[in-house]
Amino acid sequence: MAERILVTGGAGFIGSHVVRLLVERYPNSEIVNLDALTYAGNLENLRDVEQRPNYRFVRVDIGDAAQVDALFAEMAFDGVIHLAAESHVDRSIEDPLAFVRTNVIGTVNLLNACRRQWKDAMEGKRFYHISTDEVYGTLGKEGLFTETTAYDPNSPYSASKASSDHFVRAYGETYGLPYVVTNCSNNYGPNQFPEKLIPLFINNIRIGKPLPVYGDGQYTRDWLFVLDHALAIDLVYRQGKNGETYNIGGFNEWTNLDLIHLLCRVMDRKLGRTEGSSAELITYVKDRPGHDRRYAIDATKIERELGWRPSVTFEQGLEQTIDWYLANTEWLENLTSGRYQEYYDRMYGGR
Repeated sequence: MAERILVTGGAGFIGSHVVRLLVERYPNSEIVNLDALTYAGNLENLRDVEQRPNYRFVRVDIGDAAQVDALFAEMAFDGVIHLAAESHVDRSIEDPLAFVRTNVIGTVNLLNACRRQWKDAMEGKRFYHISTDEVYGTLGKEGLFTETTAYDPNSPYSASKASSDHFVRAYGETYGLPYVVTNCSNNYGPNQFPEKLIPLFINNIRIGKPLPVYGDGQYTRDWLFVLDHALAIDLVYRQGKNGETYNIGGFNEWTNLDLIHLLCRVMDRKLGRTEGSSAELITYVKDRPGHDRRYAIDATKIERELGWRPSVTFEQGLEQTIDWYLANTEWLENLTSGRYQEYYDRMYGGR
């Protein structure tokens, strides 16, 4: 193999799309998928590539330094694409320490392993850290997050990601570790765990459950199709400049309420229901603590320097996303029931 790349969190939502892209695009590169297979990690996401000769799965918890060190002792990695993270804000409010363990300590464990393995040969190596726009805090009605926006996290999740970003940069400055960082906006698309807004609401509309909307529903997000994000990740890994940060966004903002009404209209059409019937499921609920009002990414740097831009509009991506979930209801049901864990036990004997 020409190179060996470690993708952490490769059984998760974004990670599985990145792993698939790399396995298919670079047949002479070995792609090692590391995942702890917590609730959001699902090897069924990668059934189509699991038999490829350049793909390998390892079950490792990055929060356990001994496991990480043992993996790096066994394998010499040319690069790390680090996606493994706890990412759901509501869960971070309930259990902040779980986010510290994975997002902060887990990242430092990986950095330490890379530093030791690459100490005498940094040339050609790369640690790529995938972060979030939430580290920047919240925006008013105007303005965009740029790569130089000051960090101002407002939830335990975003604080843990901000901390991990700082550690990556510190290892670059202190130890000369070659790195790049990207901060992305909200992702959506196939294979997303149905605790997140779009897959949750697709499933709830499908089965007639309420659509819970926080506060007044005017929280605004920039949305990025996951396949476009995977392409951007590959581009930054290959062509990004060491020590740089690139913001990756979808160039489109939606309030939660506008997005939900669009989702309801598309679902009514696809399910053959009377227009407006799904919108009757909308239910306003108490707002969550530390809820950022607006995120919006300025992605002109990655467009200008690397030539990346989203390939689909939000409406196009949403159509593709809904079609996938409606065609994969068994995947949804396995995930919401926990039966997806049986697949791992069957394939890997519970190791």
